[in-house]
Amino acid sequence: MDMDASFRSAIVNGETLKMFVGQRVRTVLKFQHTQGGVLVGQSTDGHQLTIRGASEGRESHYLEVIGIADNDQSISAETCKDFDDNFDADAFNGLCKLVVNGKVKEVLL
Repeated sequence: MDMDASFRSAIVNGETLKMFVGQRVRTVLKFQHTQGGVLVGQSTDGHQLTIRGASEGRESHYLEVIGIADNDQSISAETCKDFDDNFDADAFNGLCKLVVNGKVKEVLL
């Protein structure tokens, strides 16, 4: 069954976000603070990202963000989901590497 391409999103971390500017992406970041209505968080690989249109996060909680990559450090959020404070960042980064290397692209994009 082929999923509608308009709902697909590349799974990215801070390093790989730059490869998908202008496209729908999915990432996980750790909420840090809000600044001028923009959510600021740290990607699972240590990059600072800004999220426009995100709901307020809770300190030290991980958030899944799906949206359009504005540039290599910013995403315009379509949806956000709180993953609480228990998330395996190393496993997520491993998944991002597999996706970028084309190992699981067909399944996850």
